[in-house]
Amino acid sequence: MEIADWRNKIDDLDEQIVRLLNERAAAAVEIGKLKAKVSSPVYEPKREERVFEHVQQVNPGPLTGGQVRDVYERIIDLMRSLQKQ
Repeated sequence: MEIADWRNKIDDLDEQIVRLLNERAAAAVEIGKLKAKVSSPVYEPKREERVFEHVQQVNPGPLTGGQVRDVYERIIDLMRSLQKQ
């Protein structure tokens, strides 16, 4: 494949990632609503740690486990902010 082909592939992957991030965000919003009803805290460090462990375990590479965790720390931070709204 040529560079243009790889870039087209990346564009397609980016579209999939954005769709999935929005699906995840919608789920986080719904969880936030449920937490608000029962006065549960938005920040759940044990749950977040389980998410980090899970995504690192299923990571096939070439990203390292630490890099995947870095990405997910930002994702979870954004999802947490959605839950607070």
